[in-house]
Amino acid sequence: MHTYDKIYINGAWVPSEGKGVLEVTNSATEEVIATIPDGTVGDVDKAVAAARAAFDGWSNLPKEKRAEYLMKIHAGLEARTQEIAEAVAREVGMPVALSTMIQVGLPKGNFAITAGLLSTYEFEEQIGNSLVVREPFGVVGCISPWNYPLHQIALKVAPALAAGNTVVVKPSEVAPINAFILAEIVHEAGLPAGVFNLVTGVGPVVGEAIAAHPDVDMVSFTGSTRAGKRVAEVAAQNVKKVSLELGGKSPNVILDDLDDEGFTKAVSAGVGKCFSNSGQTCTALTRMLVPRARLAQAEQIAAATAAKFTVGDPFDSATRLGPLVSAVQRERVRGFIQTGIDEGATLVTGGTDSPEGLSKGFFVRPTIFSNVTPNMTIAREEIFGPVLSIMPYDSEEEAIAIANDTVYGLAAGVWSSTPERAKEVARRLKAGQVEVNGGSFNPAAPFGGYKQSGLGREAGKFGLEEFCEVKAMQL
Repeated sequence: MHTYDKIYINGAWVPSEGKGVLEVTNSATEEVIATIPDGTVGDVDKAVAAARAAFDGWSNLPKEKRAEYLMKIHAGLEARTQEIAEAVAREVGMPVALSTMIQVGLPKGNFAITAGLLSTYEFEEQIGNSLVVREPFGVVGCISPWNYPLHQIALKVAPALAAGNTVVVKPSEVAPINAFILAEIVHEAGLPAGVFNLVTGVGPVVGEAIAAHPDVDMVSFTGSTRAGKRVAEVAAQNVKKVSLELGGKSPNVILDDLDDEGFTKAVSAGVGKCFSNSGQTCTALTRMLVPRARLAQAEQIAAATAAKFTVGDPFDSATRLGPLVSAVQRERVRGFIQTGIDEGATLVTGGTDSPEGLSKGFFVRPTIFSNVTPNMTIAREEIFGPVLSIMPYDSEEEAIAIANDTVYGLAAGVWSSTPERAKEVARRLKAGQVEVNGGSFNPAAPFGGYKQSGLGREAGKFGLEEFCEVKAMQL
């Protein structure tokens, strides 16, 4: 077990004011693998003061110099790829090969993409007699979740620093080891003291203190919609900028013009997009909408695909589906599965029992329901586990209506044999990102949601601009 007994403030590892510790658990074995400081409001005060003091110097650096620092962080992540991948595999449960590619590859790439943007991005433009200038906010509070822990930190820290802000980071207490490694990399990269600060702790204490702090100029939060509403409520007392990336209940609309080969591909890919990271993905395509006449065919393909998702130890090369992150999450997901059964959905495969041979660890069986109606709980609530709801429809108009019948609007998918038809339907889906015929994830494209899935956008140019104030100088 590793003991992390310090937090990172003003360029140094310092003790927390708090005397308590929080345990970090291996999700596959249920063993405690680390402890971290249970931080306090006083820790946040110190971190914010350090960030405030460092702001003028950092924001006045040439953008090329800030880009150099980002590339040093990129290089540090590259050098410790395997270590981080294994840490996240233990914390979150993603199979280590996927963790290497996704949990480290994405954040590593994000620092490089953001550094590259600085070489071409113009922070000033002339509009008529006005010089329009984009400037940093000041101190940015970055509150991140556990499902893609380092990636969500990178999506905040890289553009915030690039724009000239300083940051106070609160990682998830469930998956914080990767954040400590990042802080070590930042330290080795030689960033000026106070530019990057790390305070661990729980949301109701450290998160709320960051959101409420009068010297925090902006808060960027990723997590549940419930917690995001609380962050926005607290931050509103100081009328500060808030960026929120929240929950989802994303539809995957499979249209009626696909031949058998295309339909098989669409359903199979859709199961994969639901089960990625054991379903612990805010953009997971958890509602599969299929023509009613092909419902039985969809069930057969989905069940056969689910059978290939071998559940097991994230460090076993045969594993495609690791555990959930915690006992709380496991019981929550099993509760939703039972609710689906109780409300009359057809259980195609899976269920509430532990996967065979896996009595220890936070494992859940990959589960598929069919004949799910729009009013069922499993069609409306974000489950955050490997649970797919197949929903039949009778017309394209009905499919679009069902797809948009949700408080969320983070992601969606659409499949058609005609690309133009697919794009037309995609335009009518109320979601921040839509995969058209399985289009791959683009880490430089804007990421964020409509409705209760959030406010603002992350990644690429749009993510950089999110961390900028806009000033007009009338000349």
